[in-house]
Amino acid sequence: MRKGIYLFLKRAMDIFGALFGLIFLSPLFLITGLLVKSKLGTPVIFRQERAGKNGKPFIICKFRTMTDERNEDGNLLPDEKRLARFGAFLRSTSIDELPELWNVLKGEMSLVGPRPLHIRYIERYSAEQKRRLEIRPGMTGWAQVNGRNALSWEDRFKMDVWYVDNRNLWLDIRILLLTMLKVFKREGISGKNHPTMEEFDGSDWII
Repeated sequence: MRKGIYLFLKRAMDIFGALFGLIFLSPLFLITGLLVKSKLGTPVIFRQERAGKNGKPFIICKFRTMTDERNEDGNLLPDEKRLARFGAFLRSTSIDELPELWNVLKGEMSLVGPRPLHIRYIERYSAEQKRRLEIRPGMTGWAQVNGRNALSWEDRFKMDVWYVDNRNLWLDIRILLLTMLKVFKREGISGKNHPTMEEFDGSDWII
């Protein structure tokens, strides 16, 4: 009964929060979109397949932060070469994440939950790590307010699973408030020796 009430209130908070954000921040969406088009090109919205609840694929929406610069062989340059100064600003302020409010409104994501990762990672998960897929992914989560991209994959996944086991409405509200503080301080934007977060190859969980 208590779990049902929590899930109802969580979804209600997601819908209200997403609608409020999409309407209230619409001027910021417009300005950001115009600047992305001017500085980084099109498409303005970056779309990529990610793993949702129970591993079901969905298309995440974010503002574009990288160029399409390629080498002489036609291959994309490394992230650090394509991450423009303006794109780095969007990431550091988390403005690039705002279009995910549409994913929240559609029910593919939640405001709070484990961050949705690339679909290819599923086959690299351990049995314990796959538990992060038991719930909707979130725009922010327990790992994001405790280190974000500065965390190792192992620590990140442990926190995701901890949230799955301990989630409640007050924890969600706490995470949202802490997220605003982290965004203001611009903490944990980059991974170790990487402008975002290095590729997960599953080695942290191989025994």
